[in-house]
Amino acid sequence: MNLQLNDKVVLVTGGAKGIGAAIVRALAEESAVPVILDRDAEAANSLHSELRAKGVPSHVHVTELGSPVNCEDAVRQILTRTKRLDALVNNAGINDGIGLENGNPELFVRSLERNLFHYYNLAHFALPALKESGGSIVNIASKTAVTGQGGTSGYVAAKGAILGLTREWAAELAPCGIRVNAVVPAEVMTPLYRQWLDSFSSPEEKLKSINAKIPLGHRMTTAEEIASMVVFLISGKAAHITGQHVFVDGGYVHLDRALS
Repeated sequence: MNLQLNDKVVLVTGGAKGIGAAIVRALAEESAVPVILDRDAEAANSLHSELRAKGVPSHVHVTELGSPVNCEDAVRQILTRTKRLDALVNNAGINDGIGLENGNPELFVRSLERNLFHYYNLAHFALPALKESGGSIVNIASKTAVTGQGGTSGYVAAKGAILGLTREWAAELAPCGIRVNAVVPAEVMTPLYRQWLDSFSSPEEKLKSINAKIPLGHRMTTAEEIASMVVFLISGKAAHITGQHVFVDGGYVHLDRALS
């Protein structure tokens, strides 16, 4: 499908690996101009080189997103290079396991800094450019915001807030023509997920038990399937979609998990 994203500049946080990298590649396939914003310089530059080898224009900005100053500086430097911004994809985050018992108030706030604050900060600093372009925002949330998980209060609090902010920003920015939506993954194989699986004594048995709970196909969602929804929501094909929480999860959250 031609989503008519030619030359649209799209900023993707956490864009160097996993879901973020899949989004960047999907944007490249639609002739958009992805901007990879990530703290991992090696991975970000490797993906940038991959795209350049295919003749795809792209940009890289390496920074830690934990501080508002870094977020403001990132947006400023990116706009200096690109001169415009058509969409923001807030994706960066990590399920860091900061819970009630295995955490403390200070660690809880740090988890919010890693997983929530930069969503607001980047949207705030990017807003003038998005108003000028009539752009859009896509926030990547998590099924844990709806289902809970246990032992990860900081991450879940952040992802729940992201769902709330998606609706709030959609309401606030509708008069500006800016659409805001959230994509909600459940079980997606990423490098971080693989690392978590490998912490079990029998990783493949653990994976089988997870797949068994996913009604559609008894398999995990691919990063590319998440990316396809993100790119669609950015495009003009989704011109009247805003304030939505779109679950791309094979029915994991809303269908009866007893289905097998």
